[in-house]
Amino acid sequence: MKIGPLENKTTLAPAGTARKPAAGDAATASSSPEPSAKVELSAAASVIASGLADGSFDAQKVERLTRAIRDGHYQIDAQAIADRLLGNAHDLLVRDTK
Repeated sequence: MKIGPLENKTTLAPAGTARKPAAGDAATASSSPEPSAKVELSAAASVIASGLADGSFDAQKVERLTRAIRDGHYQIDAQAIADRLLGNAHDLLVRDTK
């Protein structure tokens, strides 16, 4: 990939500028644009999103972890992290072969 000097870069129109519709362009003249894409969440994403929707978290747990890290008492379980990483990689590979 070749990157040229900054002087050759095109400039974008300012954010407040309205785009002028082309002659005979009825789609841009309508009051409500048609959606260009349909997005659906997976079941797992829906579960995660529903759990985060209330915006709550355990402030006391966050404080305990912060204090443990600051004081140097937080222990990292490298074996558990490795097991999870391998499990996630396995799940991704199995899902791609189906």
